[in-house]
Amino acid sequence: MAPFPAFVTCLALLVYLWTGIACAMARRRYNIVAPAVTGAPEFERALRIQQNTVEQLVLFLPSLWLFSHFLSPFWGGVLGLVFVLARAYYIFSYSRDPASRGPGFVIGYIATLVLLAGGILGIFRVWLGS
Repeated sequence: MAPFPAFVTCLALLVYLWTGIACAMARRRYNIVAPAVTGAPEFERALRIQQNTVEQLVLFLPSLWLFSHFLSPFWGGVLGLVFVLARAYYIFSYSRDPASRGPGFVIGYIATLVLLAGGILGIFRVWLGS
């Protein structure tokens, strides 16, 4: 197993853990009793950040590992780190002003798409024997 993509996977999971904790804290702070998912705008933002992060992880994590396995663990790790940093920027931006979340989202999404495309390319290279 490649340590760099594994480390980036841990970072991505820690970012997700952080969003879950922030959401739980906002739920407590604004007295939003489960299973309610509406209330104070600050809570709704924290919930959306957490939900969007898990949605992104579903695509990001397999893409990271496909790219790293079939093309390059180093460049997979670099692109993965770009995703993690972009996701952190997205979280801070969205928390302050939802309208400013775009750049973090777009950069992270592009990194994921490059990882996915590279993973697919790497699989085809193996199939074609190159």
